[in-house]
Amino acid sequence: MAELTSQKKAACCLVENFSRNACRTHCLCFVLHAPDQEIVGGVIGEIYWDWYYLDLLWGKDELRGRGYGHRLLTHAEGEARQRGAKNVYLDTFSFQAPDFYEQHGNQVFGELQNLPPGYQRWFLTKQL
Repeated sequence: MAELTSQKKAACCLVENFSRNACRTHCLCFVLHAPDQEIVGGVIGEIYWDWYYLDLLWGKDELRGRGYGHRLLTHAEGEARQRGAKNVYLDTFSFQAPDFYEQHGNQVFGELQNLPPGYQRWFLTKQL
C-alpha cells in the first residue's frame, strides 16, 4: 500500500510575493510513496488570494482506479481549506482526466480548442 507524505520544497512554489502584504502564498506538495519509498504519485499546488491552484496531480499508471488520486486530491483540498482557501481552480487536457475532476465537484469554466492540436485544454473550478 502506498503512503502519503508532505514535502516542503521551495520548488513547489513558483509564485513570488510581488507585494509584501498583497499576496501571501502557501505551497502544498504531497507525495505518494510505495513501501520501498519509490515516489509513485503526488500533488503540487499553491494558495494565494484565498484560492487554491492545483498545479499538478500525478500517479503511476498501475495505481489508477485504486483511489490514490482521490486520496491525493481530497487531502490537498482539505489542507488548502485549513489554510484559508475558499475555492480551487485547475486545468487539464481532454486526454488526461477531466471526468475525474468533474466527479469531484469541479465545473468547467473555460476551454481552449486544439491545444494541443486535436485536443482541448479544460479549465475547472469549485468552491471548497
